[in-house]
Amino acid sequence: MADRQQTDPAPQWWSRPEGTAGGGRREGVPAPRPETGGEEHVQDAAPRLDKAPTPSAPTPDPSTPDLSDLAPSDLAPSDPDPDGPAVVPAVRYDPWGTEPLQVVDRGRTSRGIRLWQVVALSLGTALLAGGIGGYLGVLAERQSNTRLELPQAAAADRGRAPDSVAGIAATALPGVVTLHVRGAKGGGTGTGFVLDPQGHILTNSHVVADSQDITVTFSTGESVTATLVGRDSGYDLAVVKVEGVRGLQPLSLGNSENVKVGDPVVAIGAPFDLSNTVTAGIISATGRPVTAGGDKGDGSDISYVDALQTDAPINPGNSGGPLLDAKAHVVGINSAIRGADKDDSTRQGGSIGLGFAIPVNQGKRVAEELIRTGRATHPVIGVTLDMDYAGDGARVGDKAEDGRPSVVAGGPGALAGIRAGDVITKVDGQRVRGGDELIIKIRAHRPGDPLTLTVLRQGRESTLRVVLGSANGS
Repeated sequence: MADRQQTDPAPQWWSRPEGTAGGGRREGVPAPRPETGGEEHVQDAAPRLDKAPTPSAPTPDPSTPDLSDLAPSDLAPSDPDPDGPAVVPAVRYDPWGTEPLQVVDRGRTSRGIRLWQVVALSLGTALLAGGIGGYLGVLAERQSNTRLELPQAAAADRGRAPDSVAGIAATALPGVVTLHVRGAKGGGTGTGFVLDPQGHILTNSHVVADSQDITVTFSTGESVTATLVGRDSGYDLAVVKVEGVRGLQPLSLGNSENVKVGDPVVAIGAPFDLSNTVTAGIISATGRPVTAGGDKGDGSDISYVDALQTDAPINPGNSGGPLLDAKAHVVGINSAIRGADKDDSTRQGGSIGLGFAIPVNQGKRVAEELIRTGRATHPVIGVTLDMDYAGDGARVGDKAEDGRPSVVAGGPGALAGIRAGDVITKVDGQRVRGGDELIIKIRAHRPGDPLTLTVLRQGRESTLRVVLGSANGS
């Protein structure tokens, strides 16, 4: 049917259909042409055999519109003949209509690219690029043969100056040992140092007191059993011995008379069982009167030391270790520390920079006696002191504890002219403030040494010369 519609003749006029609103013609619109017959487009419901063939359609005028695309509803019948086929009049095109007959479908109207789409696209692209770059970087690093190396100083000469702390420690450490002691009341740790190739080791008396088993550990880690040779609580010194150990390296002994305040020193020990611990400091003072011990209550375990004071850190476990000078010579035996007062809430149990060492001169003499006889001797003046005297100096008591005279007949003090009630204020010109200090000053010497004592008697001072006697130690 579409093909037949395309061959139908087009109308030869332009007009508004009759019966439209407005009735008359608009101004300037030409009058309609008269209708002519034989130019209708006839469509039969069924073919008729008694009709003659329809004449061929005239050649359409190019100026007329094409009605082939109009819908059937647009073709309204005009004066149908009841006896004949229905005649469909030609459609009149209204050029003044509100809408065109043809509409071009161009699809959806483009809305453009929105901002969130741009942001999302950019973010996705960045994440994808970052992931790909990271993966490629890791892959390249794994496949690379190069190593990451941080800057570092080149290896240097490991040697140290002999008088440096490192040089002193390197010299002395092979001769320092750690002692582990077990006794009836428990165990403890201390330090010692080798005296000779025979295996004698010097330490503190309180380290090996009441010991039943002594183990010595060298700086190499080798451990052997030691035996007690002798000890003296008055000097707080002891000697133990190891057997069958080769390659012992004894430490060199210095002279404590040469020590001056401010001299650098190095301490080696095993504080809290940390073996081979090295600390450094200076000599803070010399001739410090120090007493330690006294746990037994009868005074038999009190040690009296004319000590070297040092600020080199010393802690429990350092006891018995060496205090070394700049030449790695032993000038003292570390023995005691001073903590804060017991009623002080800030009291420290460790070092607060107040350490005390037995002068090596005293240690050497006592060690020689202990090795030789197992006992040490004490220098004495043969008098009994009044330890309750609160005045300045050391007062000779009226009587001894057993009721005997306070000045031993025939003793060094009696021979020098000392009497009961005398107050000794100086020893060799050095002030004495109490009985403890007098004992300490006397024990800093050897038996047989001469001393000059300044004595106050009935308000008058006099000078007495005394030669020290000897008594067996504890």
